[in-house]
Amino acid sequence: MKKYIGDKAFYKSVLLIAMPIMIQNGITNFVGMLDNIMIGQVGTVQMTGVAVANQLMFVFNLCIFGAISGAGIFTAQYYGTKDTEGVRYTLRFKVYICIFLAVMGILLFWFFGDQLIQLYLNGEGSAEDAALSLKYGRHYMNIMLVGLLPFALSQAYAGTLRETDETVLPMKAGIIAVFVNLVLNYILIFGHFGAPKMGVAGAAVATVISRFAELLVIYVGAHKRIERFPYLKGLWKSFYIPGNLFWKIGNIALLLMLNETLWAGGVAMQSQCYSLRGLNVVAAINIQSTLWNVFSVSLQAMGNAIGIMVGQILGKGEVEHAKDTDRKLLAFTVVTSLGFALLLGIASRLFPQMYNTTEDVRNLAAALIMINAILMPMEAYLCGAYFTMRAGGKTLVTFFFDAGFMWVVTIPLAYVLSRYTTMPIITLFFCCQGANAVKAVIGFFMLKKGMWIQTLVGKPQLQE
Repeated sequence: MKKYIGDKAFYKSVLLIAMPIMIQNGITNFVGMLDNIMIGQVGTVQMTGVAVANQLMFVFNLCIFGAISGAGIFTAQYYGTKDTEGVRYTLRFKVYICIFLAVMGILLFWFFGDQLIQLYLNGEGSAEDAALSLKYGRHYMNIMLVGLLPFALSQAYAGTLRETDETVLPMKAGIIAVFVNLVLNYILIFGHFGAPKMGVAGAAVATVISRFAELLVIYVGAHKRIERFPYLKGLWKSFYIPGNLFWKIGNIALLLMLNETLWAGGVAMQSQCYSLRGLNVVAAINIQSTLWNVFSVSLQAMGNAIGIMVGQILGKGEVEHAKDTDRKLLAFTVVTSLGFALLLGIASRLFPQMYNTTEDVRNLAAALIMINAILMPMEAYLCGAYFTMRAGGKTLVTFFFDAGFMWVVTIPLAYVLSRYTTMPIITLFFCCQGANAVKAVIGFFMLKKGMWIQTLVGKPQLQE
């Protein structure tokens, strides 16, 4: 058992990285949950429209996450070798790719938003409700487009700060942003303090303003402490990235971006399959995913800790140390998930009661949340396995493990069961989510064989 248990110093270093990320993401998702509840108080139709729009935005968010994560692998390893210039180049790359993706996302959602939202509104339910959901979803999406660029840029900076052992500043920026979002939501959705009652449009405006606030806090806070972050010195005196490094990062970033985009697209496709069971299912899935987002922050925080710690150790060339650290981190991730799974199970009956919707929707949401609780330890291991493979830079392996499995196994299963059977939604949801057990077995053997280990950087002589 000693192979799987670290000492006090080990867990202290893990928590120093994971806890600020967990707090930031937890507060962000908790406020997102409150936003969702507020919109749910307006009505089921409005909640459905916003839920569909956010499902599509989720694909964009993970596209950004994948792109900057590819560069982040290099950032962590350069930081491990104390190569400031290398870190500077990776941050420039992140900013460039974020600007490009934000422009592409705005164009896609502006010109094809109606068609994308309509994909989720073809199940059982009245045509009038579907039309209203489309209207509210499109209005919400149009406003949210303004926030795509500041969101992307804040992720580029926050990711680099975390990969260089600064997790507190992104946490502070996130807390400020969610506070701004929460207050403005309360004012603008319901029309308090003399403000107009804007409904779903108010929720979108509040989110956009909060994203500008987050970017401002991160940018100003980082550049005011330039001595702590030497890679920010002269960051924009030049726009140069060595050609060989640009393409090296680009190849990995492209594959990770494709992986994240396809995976998020797969999640969206799953939701579309579930939506064929009716608009009530869309509402219940929205309630379930909102609570899951709050509880899964522990998995994401531990995953980030794995990526940062293992990546830095690999940058030093200490392969056996990296393997030992990863094994202990994976064990810790799964054990801690058991406690969160218990809490999620307890919340399954209570949380849906907060929504102004029908009892059928509440009961369905409760059942789906319970399934999440049962499967959470498995999801914890899968999250840890993914970040392990990503830390080693074996992006092709990561791609087949993550997005490949989604589109080869999970999506065909959801597609066939939703269209060619009369299987109830609860059974359908459990079958599709439970299929990840096969993926967990594959991940176990891949990690055991060390297929993920790769040192991407040495001590390159990069001159500007």
